[in-house]
Amino acid sequence: MVAEIGHFIENKRVAGTSGRTGEVTNPATGEVTARVAFASTGEVDAAVQLAKKAQLAWAATPPLRRQRVMFNLKSLVEKRADDLARLMTLEHGKTVDDAKGEVGRGLEVVEFSCGIAHHMRGDFTEQVATEMDSWSIRQPVGVVAGITPFNFPIMIPCWMGAMAVACGNAFILKPSEKDPSAPMLLAELFAEAGAPAGIFQVLNGDKVAVDALLQHPDVPAISFVGSTAIGEYVYHQGTQRNKRVQALCGAKNHMVIMPDADLDQATDALIGAGYGAAGERCMAISVAVAVGDVADRLIDKLAPRVSALKVGPGIDPASEMGPLVTRQHRDKVMGYVDLGVKEGARLVVDGRSLKLQGYENGNFMGGCLFDNVTPDMKIYKDEIFGPVLSVVRSKSFDEAVGLVNDHAYGNGTAIFTRDGDAARAFANGVKIGMVGINVPIPVPVAYHSFGGWKASIFGDHGIYGMEGVRFYTKLKTITARWPTGIRSGAEFHFQARN
Repeated sequence: MVAEIGHFIENKRVAGTSGRTGEVTNPATGEVTARVAFASTGEVDAAVQLAKKAQLAWAATPPLRRQRVMFNLKSLVEKRADDLARLMTLEHGKTVDDAKGEVGRGLEVVEFSCGIAHHMRGDFTEQVATEMDSWSIRQPVGVVAGITPFNFPIMIPCWMGAMAVACGNAFILKPSEKDPSAPMLLAELFAEAGAPAGIFQVLNGDKVAVDALLQHPDVPAISFVGSTAIGEYVYHQGTQRNKRVQALCGAKNHMVIMPDADLDQATDALIGAGYGAAGERCMAISVAVAVGDVADRLIDKLAPRVSALKVGPGIDPASEMGPLVTRQHRDKVMGYVDLGVKEGARLVVDGRSLKLQGYENGNFMGGCLFDNVTPDMKIYKDEIFGPVLSVVRSKSFDEAVGLVNDHAYGNGTAIFTRDGDAARAFANGVKIGMVGINVPIPVPVAYHSFGGWKASIFGDHGIYGMEGVRFYTKLKTITARWPTGIRSGAEFHFQARN
């Protein structure tokens, strides 16, 4: 039976009215499991108006009360983690364990937002002039929107939504139309946690909904995570309308393996970071830079591990790698493998012919491993977003750093070495937003912030931590002098600060 997925408006699920829908499929079977409504411009406007009205009272709610809603949300997400993970697996394809890990990463930001009363504190300076004081405060922006990708349908909405709502904004989520069920459940959990009607809403849809949010005069801020091409479009369309925009985009993350690295550790790291979630992560390692004489030894260790990857439906606990999200995307990734062979790279492990009995219509492919990839090849330049790892051979440390710095993307990178001097020089010298030292996927914890450099980001703000607080609030500075006069008498009763 094919389910009907509408929108989440004023704390309840509602049917779409545009008449336009898209298909949601199970990546493991190819079966159509749901039809999701695509919002019209009118539906977007109606949701924005509801959010605008609700946000006024929510902004006036003391931060302690907003914080208590986030504590409730944290508890509810923890209780429903298995349900959220299962929904992600059935629509995205990632393994259940990986989906549970995603819920945990989203929870880290929800936990950070539980301290919003502290994080939104301003500064105070007494006596900036004679009998004059000055102080700063942070106030919410208003109605803000988040446009999120298919590969993290819970983590990234938590990154955006928890911070935006805790700061006193109303938040409208436009999730990927490929896997909308988990975001819809998240919206229900916000409502159950105590978020007032209109404060966290979900509009499913396509470019029509995105453009309506970008063009709406009552949406002053947009958060985006996705491809560079669309992110640049979102950034320019938004900023042309004087919106503040944070757009976190594509990646081609390099991991540099030095000759002194623990190769068993480095191999484990590359297998998990390169092939986890079928490579559909913006922080996936897609290029291994082998320095000096380490390349042959690295390939010898990698090849049998890639060949032995347990590929299967994400719902199967034995699976290490699930299917790609759609047949169209799988075919695109396979096309890159074809291209790499034509460009002259050596395909050490070829996963294109993988077939799974009983899942012939699923979007499966095995892991692919290339050697002798060079910087002029398209498979090196482009973000493939699939289970394809390229090994580039580098003669020296300086050449390896040059490869990292010369690439158009600058999201994340890592170095594996026992040499502290090399690690320090690498961390200080690479032009990348997030760096790991013997850590393959250096996603920062929630009290730091996620964000890349170069073509991996448009806008000046990262996506959570204090960067999130700064993005979702406006700074106001007040200077005051009071005339002398009659003072009120003493008060002896204790008043609660809420």
